Amino acid sequence: MGLGGRAPVYVHVGGCHMAGRRSRGVTDDQARRALWEQVPACPHCNPDGVLGVLD
Repeated sequence: MGLGGRAPVYVHVGGCHMAGRRSRGVTDDQARRALWEQVPACPHCNPDGVLGVLD
């Protein structure tokens, strides 16, 4: 979740050390939708590869 109600900064895999405290869990489908809607994938945990959503 972004600061002040802004758009999310990254999509992370659960347990990613870079997610921070403002993150919340979502379903796989919600994460895929966010990636398709141009929310970047975390470069550390690579959720796009885990979810099968590669460019």
